[in-house]
Amino acid sequence: MNQDLPLRDDLVGQAPYGAPQLDVPIVLNVNENPYPPSPGLRRALAEAIHEAAGGLNRYPDREAWDLRRDLATHLGHGVGPENIWAANGSNEIMTHLLTAFGGPGRRVLTFTPTYSMYPEYARNTCTTYVTTPRLPDHTVDAGLVLDAIERHRPTVVIIATPNNPTGTSVAPEVIDEICRATRAVVVVDEAYQEFSSRASCLTLLDRHDHLVVSRTMSKAFAMAGARVGYLAASPAVVDACRIVRLPYHLGTQTQVLARVALAHREELLAQVEQLARETRDFQTWLLGHGYEVIPSDANFVSFGRFLDRHAVWQGLLDRGILIRETGPEGFLRASAGRPEEMAALRDALREIHPEGPRP
Repeated sequence: MNQDLPLRDDLVGQAPYGAPQLDVPIVLNVNENPYPPSPGLRRALAEAIHEAAGGLNRYPDREAWDLRRDLATHLGHGVGPENIWAANGSNEIMTHLLTAFGGPGRRVLTFTPTYSMYPEYARNTCTTYVTTPRLPDHTVDAGLVLDAIERHRPTVVIIATPNNPTGTSVAPEVIDEICRATRAVVVVDEAYQEFSSRASCLTLLDRHDHLVVSRTMSKAFAMAGARVGYLAASPAVVDACRIVRLPYHLGTQTQVLARVALAHREELLAQVEQLARETRDFQTWLLGHGYEVIPSDANFVSFGRFLDRHAVWQGLLDRGILIRETGPEGFLRASAGRPEEMAALRDALREIHPEGPRP
């Protein structure tokens, strides 16, 4: 980069975020849904885009009201469109929240290890990023969170459940206790909730006007390429996001694709249990072959423990399988794939570690 440019001091030397995007036969590194839209759904998506293209000379509905209404219907729990905000992926949702409730002189608190984009959301919104380690089992409890809130005095607290990269969950009862004890905005990131058998924190929204539940259509809905994220919260939180969003931030095509996906949610969500089952089966296999596993409620699993995890990652890549080198030291993370992809992953691990990992 040109050193004469007046780049912000905190951005000097920084590199763009991004997991590897490599052309390999089996991609299991970014927790995507491995099943593409069916031919019938592709036709429905194409027809909807064709119809919408007739109005692309006009700006999109800047409030995305029809999409918000559909999302509210999907979520249930008494949520209405006034409780929904939608954006370009949960990344933009988090950016809106930190722009509105964070900023210079304010702190956002989260619990590590967790999603690697959280510090970047904080940096980009000039919010101070503070963390507290999770408990040894990679969960959090109310005592841990409230002690950290007392110590750091954040205006925003982010708790991912199931957590990325560990897959561990936090019960709604714990979130309820936290919300009752703080006035910080508590953001529960439920990007992987559809894969979990545990209850959602959506049940708490009518009790706490400072609680936010964030979701995405990238995972369970297999719409990672469409870039649709959303939140459910009190109308006051939604209005705060409306203040800081860019004009017409959600394009017509994005709104159309999301609404078609929601109209076909039974077809799309039918894959969720299959992927959850693949995750459970893979965890069982790993345990049976001597690996250490972090029990996961999501569509991925972190496993180890390796003396040289990069060497294992590279060994898998050499065999055409891309997983993620992330999470606790000595662990790797693999997304759930199709049955044949998971079989190939198991076979490759057998080749790399015929007798299991030897720490």
